[in-house]
Amino acid sequence: MVALTNLLLTTLLASAGLGAALPPRIGSTVIEAREPDLPVSGRKITLPQQKNPRFHKFNGALSVYKTYLKYGAPVPDHLVQAVANHLGISVEEVHNYANTTANARRDQGSATAAPIDQSDSAYITPVSIGTPAQTLNLDFDTGSSDLWVFSNSLPSSQRAGHEIYNPSKSSTAKRLNGASWDISYGDGSSSKGQVYLDKVTIGGLVVSNQAVETAQQVSQSFTAETSIDGLVGLAFGSLNTVRPRQQKTWFENAIGQLDQPLFAADLKYEASGTYDFGFIDPAKHTGDITYVPVNTNPGYWTWTSTGYQVGSSPFVSQSITNIADTGTTLMYVPDSILRAYYGQIRGATNSQSYGGYVFPCSTEAPDFTFGVTDEATITIPGRFINYGPVTDDGETCFGGLQTSSDVGINIFGDVALKAAYVVFKGGDSPSLGWASKQL
Repeated sequence: MVALTNLLLTTLLASAGLGAALPPRIGSTVIEAREPDLPVSGRKITLPQQKNPRFHKFNGALSVYKTYLKYGAPVPDHLVQAVANHLGISVEEVHNYANTTANARRDQGSATAAPIDQSDSAYITPVSIGTPAQTLNLDFDTGSSDLWVFSNSLPSSQRAGHEIYNPSKSSTAKRLNGASWDISYGDGSSSKGQVYLDKVTIGGLVVSNQAVETAQQVSQSFTAETSIDGLVGLAFGSLNTVRPRQQKTWFENAIGQLDQPLFAADLKYEASGTYDFGFIDPAKHTGDITYVPVNTNPGYWTWTSTGYQVGSSPFVSQSITNIADTGTTLMYVPDSILRAYYGQIRGATNSQSYGGYVFPCSTEAPDFTFGVTDEATITIPGRFINYGPVTDDGETCFGGLQTSSDVGINIFGDVALKAAYVVFKGGDSPSLGWASKQL
């Protein structure tokens, strides 16, 4: 009976969009190398994103729930109850599931939101590992720093339906003796495994001796999400969980081969987008790119916005320190901003039963503008913030802006990122570049 209950719970969570306790994702199913004949120090890579046809229906409470799990924040009782209500299971079953399964650290890397029809929910990126190449579908995530994959070390029941990496079949694989990775959450869940060094190729760009973290244990929800075979973390190496010595991310290792030490995210609303490595595509943005400094401690792309504006109301100057995270679907901001925003939507309410702010689907949500500097702003169209129905009758919709108070950090996820062309610039003085674009 327990086994049957766990199987049912896993199926419900997967079908409702929990993925691996993570929000919807973005990535790419097609990779194209630009100028592949350039010397190794002059590469440019474009990763076109294509939709994954096997996405699951979005649910607001679940998306918020997975963000809490990603950042190790205690999950409020009302949110657990909201998840249980939507899945038709007990609160105890939700707690048992979270505490007895392993959840890899991420809100899955490169995540795109699907506010209305879920068409942006899940994307994947083919990545080649080893010699000969073993191709796995991985997520890109600027909120984590581990490149981990499904592997032959997993029990057969956990890897069913996934592509796996088998280091014994790669002539370039080398075991990193004594190294391991072990990710734990505030809810007591964890994921761990061994570490190999191998060749990792993305868009024709090869990084030799890249740390590839092979999973020996993953959550049942990851097992159920057969579209995703692991992730590529694109935050800073100081977040990497390999011990006793942290390992560099793929981007950090690839910087020396790129024309410029950067990658740019052009995430789209209900359409395919791209990641550009090593160059900035002027056709993908309008006007100038405004750069702001990044605080790399403890390892996120952390920066400070200068304020916000709701619709046509006056701009409010307020420092909002946040992380730019492609792996988080929604946008998490202070409660004062939420009150200002949802106060302009008739019928909006902070619903414990739905797990966050909701409002009538028939109501047009106002635009939300945030300041990059005192002179530069980015406007998120209101349609991006209408994150789709949470009721079968389609009358109540979930909001794309939610509270950061319990998460413990403000997060500019895909609701914000896909409203702009965003440049993640590495090197000695990391910065974020923001530019408006055609939406």
